[in-house]
Amino acid sequence: MEQVVDLWQAAGESRGLVVVLHGGYWRARYDRGYTYSMCVALAAEGYTAATVEYRRAGQPGGGRPGTFEDVAAAVDLLAAQVPEPMVLLGHSAGGHLAVWAALRDRVPAGGPGRLSAPPALAGAIALGGVLDLDAALKLNLDDGAAAEFLPDHSEPVLAETDPVRLAAGGVGGRRLILLHGDADEQVPIALSRTFAAVSGADLRELPGIGHFEPVDPLSTAWPKVTRAVADVLG
Repeated sequence: MEQVVDLWQAAGESRGLVVVLHGGYWRARYDRGYTYSMCVALAAEGYTAATVEYRRAGQPGGGRPGTFEDVAAAVDLLAAQVPEPMVLLGHSAGGHLAVWAALRDRVPAGGPGRLSAPPALAGAIALGGVLDLDAALKLNLDDGAAAEFLPDHSEPVLAETDPVRLAAGGVGGRRLILLHGDADEQVPIALSRTFAAVSGADLRELPGIGHFEPVDPLSTAWPKVTRAVADVLG
């Protein structure tokens, strides 16, 4: 089921709201189910947690503008319904969407999800994020996932959807943390390095860590994730 949000209540007084955006290279065969263990772990550590399902490539309305409209609508709904400081936590393609959502005021006029002012977020965290769409397209990552998601990847479309373009020249004091393993074979760490170079975002490289460890609460990478959440939310 798409266009839904699942919510976990914090154990005790909430330390803030963590909105989890799943990855899967924007494809319909991957869904929010794999983030449930993350949300359970976050709730146990005192956070309210939510995971969002959005329309994806291969589904009616998936891609541009539908995927972006779904993410924007979910973030805005949660901001209105859960009055807590919010951080977006996205993995892989979800990292792309989390950082995009944190930069919605940079989307050109008429673009999907555009805001006239910076969104009311404490910040965003990308875990192995697909943050450079040019690179994703040129490298043909995951057998053309970016082109499948954005069949029209002309410059006007990329100006609305590519985090590297939206963040060019810096991000104006927004708290953006990038966690990326240097052994990631699905999304090369170079994409996060490029984004950090143009934006000034806080890149925390994870030696010896691959693509999936950061979403596993039992992995050695998970404490780095919760540390980043605490750093953003305080």
